[in-house]
Amino acid sequence: MIHLVIIDDHEMVREGLKAILVTEPDFSIAGEAANAEQALELIERLRPEIALLDVRLPGVSGIEVCRIVTEQYPETAIIILTTYTDEQLIAQCIQAGAKGFILKDVERFDLKRAIRAVARGEAAIDTKAAAAILAQLRRIPLEQKEPIKESLSSQQIVILRLVAQGLSSREIATQLYFSENTVKGYVQEILHRLGVKNRTEAVMVAVKQGWL
Repeated sequence: MIHLVIIDDHEMVREGLKAILVTEPDFSIAGEAANAEQALELIERLRPEIALLDVRLPGVSGIEVCRIVTEQYPETAIIILTTYTDEQLIAQCIQAGAKGFILKDVERFDLKRAIRAVARGEAAIDTKAAAAILAQLRRIPLEQKEPIKESLSSQQIVILRLVAQGLSSREIATQLYFSENTVKGYVQEILHRLGVKNRTEAVMVAVKQGWL
């Protein structure tokens, strides 16, 4: 069971998200909040696996909430929900520790799949948001690109490119005719070689290195 909290200052948005998610047998809506103060109290009390967080909150911003939750309650993964695709905003959210960044367009992007991916420890980046992240990272001057400990094999680069496209381990396995466990093994080795914690950070390093 994946326990969720929904944090958005618009009641209609919260109700809409609950209506979408409540029908899933593996989702449990543990609570909801309309501002940062309520959100932090809720997360401290409930310790949910996932928090769906609007980036624009009254008073303290969603980015600051994300940063606090990541530092104080690391067992709760943050998925940012927003209508904005501003490159700087996306970068700030990821730097604050967000594990997912999704536009409020549930007909176009599978929110349920994203929640399950983040619950498994994977990243979930909306395709439009991913394009903005890659565009921003490609503008980083070469002298600012960080050296990595070890280079990747050609097969690992192929898998990392598919990760950057937002594919899950299962989808990558289907495309490459591997088992899902084989792909997961490749991904873990990629993370180890790059010295990063998750898929999002791995993609960011790959862009900095000019591999994508």
